[in-house]
Amino acid sequence: MMDDAASPSPEADDEGPLARRLRFALEADRLKAVLRRTRLVDGSRHENSAEHSWHIALLAVLLADTAPPGVDHARVVRMLLVHDLVEVDAGDTFCYDADANLGREAREQAAARRLFGILPAAQARELAGLWEEFEAGESADARFAAALDRFQPLLLNYHGGGGSWLEHGVTRAQVLRRMDPIREGAPALWPVVVDVVERACRAGWIAPDGPQAP
Repeated sequence: MMDDAASPSPEADDEGPLARRLRFALEADRLKAVLRRTRLVDGSRHENSAEHSWHIALLAVLLADTAPPGVDHARVVRMLLVHDLVEVDAGDTFCYDADANLGREAREQAAARRLFGILPAAQARELAGLWEEFEAGESADARFAAALDRFQPLLLNYHGGGGSWLEHGVTRAQVLRRMDPIREGAPALWPVVVDVVERACRAGWIAPDGPQAP
């Protein structure tokens, strides 16, 4: 799968390595136009995916001491900076929208093949490998990165007065299910998650579970 994602694109055949890297950087600029459902803390607008990637990379630096032993913090930052690049083509898929998530993996794989294929072969394999590792979620680095990816919207929604939880009627069970990877990926943050969810429930920002909620 990594080899497929890292295959050079036909358009790159006649370009030198520097030109390929610059073209990739310009493609990545399009991530600034991909809007997410999460609002800024001040509620003024939705954040874009580039802002989200920067914010969780910053969290990886700030919260490095909460990572489980053996996590390579530099790799985590690199992983977080590339993990959402596929949204340039695939768009952002709202995590609580089951219908929108149908086919998401295939869309993102196709985007990865095109985007990483712009780069020179060695760099394409490196960055595609980081993206694939994040998606697989099997390494300690990927689990910590994924935990931060889940944790950041929690912070924005809570400190923004409910944000997308309130806007879309998200339930307590849905939030806890979405946050669950934090238990293993960044266990030191799990008590914060539980506290935030309970406070948000009391404030009415997260909907109560229905009778059939797990």
